[in-house]
Amino acid sequence: MKGKPAWPGGPAPTRLLGLGHDIVSVEPFAQQLAEPGSRMRDLFSPREQRQCAERSRFKGDSEAVHLSARWAGKESVVKAWSAALGPRPAPYTLDDFPWAGIEILDDSRSRPGVYLADEVRDRLCSSLELTAAPIWRISLSHDGGLASAAAALVVW
Repeated sequence: MKGKPAWPGGPAPTRLLGLGHDIVSVEPFAQQLAEPGSRMRDLFSPREQRQCAERSRFKGDSEAVHLSARWAGKESVVKAWSAALGPRPAPYTLDDFPWAGIEILDDSRSRPGVYLADEVRDRLCSSLELTAAPIWRISLSHDGGLASAAAALVVW
């Protein structure tokens, strides 16, 4: 169709609801992971932890590098959701947010994606008054001791 941009899998998203970005210093994040009694790993799903361990073995670097990028991803998702909320009340507080319910996982081609647990997805749709789940786009990066992520929340 003339005048419409191509988008994999169908027409382009019609509206950006929210955009989020976060940056994490890898070394302090690694120190928090290593602290005795730390519950930092509980913020990640078993699948995220497994993928990060596998990627660390494959690349020969620290697992904390990959977990910190995923943490930046989770934070960027929350920031995009918050931006989309505008003046509406937040459905969670920092104390009860289900961090492991936001998964940042690579697909079979190593492209990161956002996967929400059913309860989190339902709260997202309800809080934004959406009739269908929106689409997430995310980019992760790490270099020079920093991990970064940007997430976009769009609707078709």
